Amino acid sequence: MEAELESIIKVWILAIISLSYCFYLSSKLPNGVSRLISLTPVFILFLYLPLTISSAHLAGPTAFFLSWLANFKLLLFAFHQPPLSPPPPSLFHFISLASLPIKPKQATATATPSPSKSKPPHLPKSILFAIKVLILALLYHSYNYKQFLHKNVVLVFYSVHTYIELELTLALAAVPARAIFGFELEPQFNEPYLASSLQDFWGHRWNLMVTSILRPTVYYPMRRISARVLGPVWVSLPAIVAVFVVSGLMHELIYYYLTRVAPTWEVTWFFILHGVALAVEVAVKKVVPEKMRLHPVVSGALTLGFVAVTAFWLFFPQLLRNGVDERVIRDYSKLVDCLKGWLPFHLD
Repeated sequence: MEAELESIIKVWILAIISLSYCFYLSSKLPNGVSRLISLTPVFILFLYLPLTISSAHLAGPTAFFLSWLANFKLLLFAFHQPPLSPPPPSLFHFISLASLPIKPKQATATATPSPSKSKPPHLPKSILFAIKVLILALLYHSYNYKQFLHKNVVLVFYSVHTYIELELTLALAAVPARAIFGFELEPQFNEPYLASSLQDFWGHRWNLMVTSILRPTVYYPMRRISARVLGPVWVSLPAIVAVFVVSGLMHELIYYYLTRVAPTWEVTWFFILHGVALAVEVAVKKVVPEKMRLHPVVSGALTLGFVAVTAFWLFFPQLLRNGVDERVIRDYSKLVDCLKGWLPFHLD
């Protein structure tokens, strides 16, 4: 555990130095190819750094923050695109925006939400956060008895675990920026279990930080390209599939950091399948009147069922075959043991 903490500290020191170089030097170069070339060593370094970490709990978020989000934000920065352009006023602000899963809320005029977008009253965020922490702790405890559980029940537990741990990790990572800068941040998740369709799930509820970074880097450029050969009605379909292909490849890279084995491309096919399904859904919505569509309760159940079944089939197998689930559980047990040894010392 101490060796892993030392590794993660070294990784983030190098990341901070690299982003300082981007802020002080690369930002002074002209937008475009010159700035892109100056950023290339940083891209390569950010792809390498997660390989120095063996803990899944630490390697996964580091790969997501640096190899994916930071590299894509710096790619936009090279061509004078938000969120890093124009450069923020301070180095700390630049580093936070580049390396953390945060997006400041944009001030917009107040508008009355449409009936399809309105949300029912729900629990306060603090209570909901505490409930999710409790559920995650119960899931970890239940893994002690997983030999007595059906494998599909365990997979359901892993699905819930993946969502809650990812949401809590991203929310905690945003806390320092919110506390220091004082501005409101866009949420990373929006209750994905309430999704009414694949479009709603992927576009408005699941891991919105990824959605916001893939739109300008993949979706909009692909729309411009496909607009040359397709009419305005269908121009979004190739762009949707392209977004999911890129997302699949980035997940494949993160899986490599977690497993250190050659890719099997299952997780890539998971995202390609969802991209094609979402494109079909969008195409159907263009020709089927709203009054003839499924009730949101029915379409929501079908959506979550499709996500769960395809995740069992393609998303989890590579992780399970390489024992990533067991490593995560062991890491959690070590953390709990450390806390048990630490708390009494400080409470005396």
